[in-house]
Amino acid sequence: MRRSGARYGCSPTRRLWRRLGLERNELRRRIDRVQRLSALGLLGLFLLVTPPAAAWCANWSYDSGMRAERAEQAERRQVRATVVSTGGVGTTGDRYVHETVQARWTGPDGRAHTGSLPSWKGAKTGATKLVWIDDKGAITIRPRPHSRTVTDAAYAAFAATTAVGIPILAAYGLLRRRFDRVRYAQWEAAWTRMDTDAGHNRPH
Repeated sequence: MRRSGARYGCSPTRRLWRRLGLERNELRRRIDRVQRLSALGLLGLFLLVTPPAAAWCANWSYDSGMRAERAEQAERRQVRATVVSTGGVGTTGDRYVHETVQARWTGPDGRAHTGSLPSWKGAKTGATKLVWIDDKGAITIRPRPHSRTVTDAAYAAFAATTAVGIPILAAYGLLRRRFDRVRYAQWEAAWTRMDTDAGHNRPH
């Protein structure tokens, strides 16, 4: 019959708690209590430092993203480009080849611009398409979307949390290793005393 992990104290949370040395146990020695207090101290440090660090990084990233949004929205605009010829060929990087069209559009200064655009389904002479241009009239990509600003802020907060958590976790790992060495030395000393006492109590 399978035994219940929760009934016998073997739940994942309880195992983790025991592994960290945080559960209450009257059989634990002084070194165990010191380890528990150290773990609680490091946990408290993590909880104290992480929220402001994550908030600061998220706010900094969000403010930078908003500045980029406003700058790109001020510099870029959509205009309608008209196809003047088809059948061109363009490349993307060193491997990809795609069909292009020659199109004409009007820049912010009112001057006509002509350039190559990637072709699209149904593109023919006289067809039009909305394109993004910069303040000089050159083809560019759409302005930065607000969703990217929010996502970058979330990534910044996560990165800050990780940057704070990893050193603290590493510090606990080093402390745990030191505590284990002390604990094993104490156990060895206790076994040695037991062997010595057993030898003294043997009948001659």
